Amino acid sequence: MALLVLVAILFTVTVVKLLGLAAGGELSGDAVTAMVGFGILTYLPVILSASVFTAVLMTLTRAYRDSEMIIWLASGLSLSRFLTPVMAFAVPMALVVSLMSVVVSPWALGQRAVYQKKLDSQDDTSQITPGVFRESKQSDQVFFVDSINTNKKDVSNVFVQSVQDNKVGVIAAEKGFVTTKENGDRFVVLQKGRRYEGKPGTANYNLVDFDEAQLRIQEKAAGQTSLSVKSMPINQLMNKPTLEQWSELHWRIGLPVSLIVLCVFAIPLSYINTRSGRSANMIFALLAYMVYYNTMGIGQSWIVQGKVSPWVGIWPIHLGFLFLALAMLIKRQWLWSFKRLFLSQPK
Repeated sequence: MALLVLVAILFTVTVVKLLGLAAGGELSGDAVTAMVGFGILTYLPVILSASVFTAVLMTLTRAYRDSEMIIWLASGLSLSRFLTPVMAFAVPMALVVSLMSVVVSPWALGQRAVYQKKLDSQDDTSQITPGVFRESKQSDQVFFVDSINTNKKDVSNVFVQSVQDNKVGVIAAEKGFVTTKENGDRFVVLQKGRRYEGKPGTANYNLVDFDEAQLRIQEKAAGQTSLSVKSMPINQLMNKPTLEQWSELHWRIGLPVSLIVLCVFAIPLSYINTRSGRSANMIFALLAYMVYYNTMGIGQSWIVQGKVSPWVGIWPIHLGFLFLALAMLIKRQWLWSFKRLFLSQPK
């Protein structure tokens, strides 16, 4: 349930952002679905880690709330006995997170970059949005269409403004369509329109009425897409890695490790006082999660800056939080043992 809620939140935020770009003409409407899918796959390892941590925490908190944990402890069983069932659940999920962080997430980032490059190489007519003024990628034309047919080739009420040789040209046509010649050249054919051309600030303007006019579409060659460090496959990261590649390598390996550490943290953090509610421990658990991942991010930047040896990386952070989690677990068990000893003394 926690995973579904977090994925739903990420899905909603991503869709709203991309729809805003599509409405502004900065992104094709057909690309929204693909970009949403790539975005979810990219952040899925972190979301899955947070979901597993939340699931373990909520389950143990419920045991405290329903007094099941009191019965467990009163029977003489230790809190550390929960490590076995918690790890039995956390370790397989950590393997899934490692698969996501090492393989799936970098693949999604790489595919998103390739797809974005493909979108950038498309001509301006492929990104026309009805009712929106759109500037060409060369910033020398502004065009507007009132409506577009389902085949995305026929448009009506076309407006085009262009600048050439310090002269402004404006074309207004009732309708138009896109056609491809035998040699592969593509043209926008405008019908029943009028063209105004002249130099701003002067009265010297030319007016031409036409039944049909053709505007050649400049094709854009798709350039080579260079892989970023985050989208590199694991074998490429390990081949003579730079400091930035070392940093990314530690992050990918650190995600499943952090999941196991967080699940250990969930055992002492799940304690609640049934009389005061469970808000306090949830807030503290959220802060612990944020501090952990922010510290990992700081460790990454230190690796890139050379402040930390790449062979050491962020492992001290994992060990430090693991020792803190075990210390909190021992303290919680000691407090319960002391309390039970005090209550069991004859009056």
